[in-house]
Amino acid sequence: MKRILGVFFILFITFQSYSQEFICSVSVNSSRVEGTDKRVFESLQTSLNEFVNNRVWTNYEFQVDERIECSMMITIEERISSDEFKGRINLALRRPIYNSTYNSVLFNYIDENIQFRYLEYQSLDFVENTYTSNLTSVVAYYLYIFLGMDFDSFSLYGGGPFYQRAEAIANAAQNSQYGGWKAYESTRNRYWLVENFLNPSYRDIRKFLYEYHRLGMDVLSNNTTEGRARITQNLDLLKNIYNERPNLFVLQLIL
Repeated sequence: MKRILGVFFILFITFQSYSQEFICSVSVNSSRVEGTDKRVFESLQTSLNEFVNNRVWTNYEFQVDERIECSMMITIEERISSDEFKGRINLALRRPIYNSTYNSVLFNYIDENIQFRYLEYQSLDFVENTYTSNLTSVVAYYLYIFLGMDFDSFSLYGGGPFYQRAEAIANAAQNSQYGGWKAYESTRNRYWLVENFLNPSYRDIRKFLYEYHRLGMDVLSNNTTEGRARITQNLDLLKNIYNERPNLFVLQLIL
């Protein structure tokens, strides 16, 4: 009996020691769609929360208090058919600052070009390097962008593997009937966002994410003078990048 209790205790501690990567608030706003059954939107919201928060997205073990805080709100603008919808998605990514109750906003963006199919109670499937659903491709794409930016803010260029996964999703979606994935459609879409993160010419933006947060904001509680100096130095770095490339898409999202 003692051995059984001991094994149970170990399993309980192991289970509590890590969790999935995200603690993400996912919501679906259908207030603009009139005269339709709202149950499909409630089902969609539940399915999306499970897809984002219960799936394992990396090979890393995250402690409960290390989970990445973010939010996604899909606003349905139009119900095209019984199972096809069009709208936008509001995205926000937050990063805790060491030894404080303050969060820094890493990413705040509205993707205005979301169109997808969904049936009530439909399970959401996603397969790496395979385009099967525009809905799950868009959501998974942004989750990998979130992971990339979060890892970049804690280790210099640490988010590279996650940007590469986002790029793979964008590449797999090139033949999609839906917009937002192709280079020629716009200079401000999913294709260009991940291109900017992976382009060696813009690596100073990722350097900024690390040095501003890890060497600046995280240091403030222990050494205010050093932390402020680093923050000022890196804001100057960002200013120089802006002066050289003021229209760079990713730069507009973090300023």
